[in-house]
Amino acid sequence: MKNLKGRAVFAQSGGPTTVINASIAGGLIEALNQDAVTGVLCALNGIKGVLTENFVDIEKEDLSELYALKNTPASAFGSVRYKLKDLEKDDTDYRRILEVFKKYDVRFFFYNGGNDSMDTCDKISRFMEKEGYPVNVIGIPKTIDNDLDLTDHCPGYGSAAKYVATTLSEARLDAVIYESPLVIILEIMGRNAGWLTASAALSQITGYGADLIYLPEVPFSLDKFCSDVKAVVDKNRVCVVAVSEGIKFANGKYVGEDASQTDVFGHSSLGGVCGVLKSAVKSIGYKCKAIELNILQRCAAHCASKTDIEESFESGRQAVIHAVNGETDKMIAFKRVSSSPYKIEYEGVDLSLIANAEKKIPLDWIEKDGAHLTQKYIDYALPLIQGEPDRRMENGLPSYAKLKKIKFKID
Repeated sequence: MKNLKGRAVFAQSGGPTTVINASIAGGLIEALNQDAVTGVLCALNGIKGVLTENFVDIEKEDLSELYALKNTPASAFGSVRYKLKDLEKDDTDYRRILEVFKKYDVRFFFYNGGNDSMDTCDKISRFMEKEGYPVNVIGIPKTIDNDLDLTDHCPGYGSAAKYVATTLSEARLDAVIYESPLVIILEIMGRNAGWLTASAALSQITGYGADLIYLPEVPFSLDKFCSDVKAVVDKNRVCVVAVSEGIKFANGKYVGEDASQTDVFGHSSLGGVCGVLKSAVKSIGYKCKAIELNILQRCAAHCASKTDIEESFESGRQAVIHAVNGETDKMIAFKRVSSSPYKIEYEGVDLSLIANAEKKIPLDWIEKDGAHLTQKYIDYALPLIQGEPDRRMENGLPSYAKLKKIKFKID
């Protein structure tokens, strides 16, 4: 909707990343410079902050600290895992959001998150349109899983991939110093899409790479796994394995699934894959160390990609520009123009096409043995991990953004 004028509200949702704050920083700073934006607020803890009117006034923040968000990991304004109900069954939350938008004269709403967040964004946009309330709603993508559809890649992926590849190389350097056979297993995040685990293939560039990589896109077999490991150990003495937490058996069951625990979106709890595989390795007579990277891979700002940070910041800026120019019900997507030299463009794509969709690794990027990646993946991912960011440091440690978070209320 064109020619809107009013307040802008931002919110973050889902799992934190190294660069989600860079995205929101780009959006906040751009919004402060737009004549059509009469005020800039951030809701604390995602959509819950909108429902409870828990807003902070961004105009009261120091500009230097907003810029410092570029190199501050995690979600500075908090996060939430809250699922809006089906609009056709219960519109209570939607009507509350409409009430809040009217009260605060919100004409621009930006939600920064992954798959479930884009679904929330789309639902809010459709409800506002149905009710005839003029507001431009834009999704700002983030996810280390890199599984949002219709975008070349996602903010957060490049930095997480760089961390995984670096950590794996360091683990291998640690492993090869001993004379006895050793298997190291690194469990990496990724439920149904193996993008982050695939980044272990980048470690091969250092000369100290993963020997075996197992992704959810390929059915997993314990017998084949043991055979693969034995072949590597017999040849090289040391075997380093990268495995996705979401690997599944041929019958579709997750290897590390705990069906007794689910989140609000109905996702079963995963974890413990490396424990299952460690037992399998011990059964064939090898010493094994199993490492679950867990949350360490999400917010490793010390190993961030400058490319990822700069693109994330720009995606936030572009969200505001698209909204002020009249676009709504869109997500800012990355369109790769070329890989050599690397260049992307930003475009708005329909949220309805992205919400709850899941992009997986093309099967022709996985070797036929199901345990290695092809050069196509390397060519795709390598540009995303480039560059070392200039970070604010103090006493040899990172100096992160220090925000005032002054609450905003309508008088």
